[in-house]
Amino acid sequence: MSVASFPSPFGPISLREEGGFLTELIWSEVIEGQMTDLLAVAGKQLSEYFAGQRRDFDLPLRVSGSDFQRAVCDAMSAIPYGDTATYGEIAALTGNSAQAVGNACGGNPIPVIIPCHRVMGAGGKLVGFSGAGGVETKVRLLRLEGAAGLLI
Repeated sequence: MSVASFPSPFGPISLREEGGFLTELIWSEVIEGQMTDLLAVAGKQLSEYFAGQRRDFDLPLRVSGSDFQRAVCDAMSAIPYGDTATYGEIAALTGNSAQAVGNACGGNPIPVIIPCHRVMGAGGKLVGFSGAGGVETKVRLLRLEGAAGLLI
């Protein structure tokens, strides 16, 4: 397992790699570890995203957890840059409740890269965000992307 920390507009972000896959993004924590080629590429892609120069990430990801957790992460990854979806819409895709989807979003191990910030409450309402700064960070990420219909 390798880990590296990178600066972001929200404070330091650490990325963890296991077996050639990115497995975790940790908010506001500097973790000393071994830099790898994958972590260097991931850090560069995050920097480009925060600078408004990247819309999509091209990284090998591995989400641990249940099949449902992985399905929700897949659904979040399919939300295009600048768009949003609701918990209810993802619930309809995965065959579970909006509350279960909310819990899975909160357990997203690789936020930003798997864009849980693009998931909204019913009617586009801003609700929780597990990242550093909570909903304020979610709003900043959505503004960075120029998300249409952002209710703030």
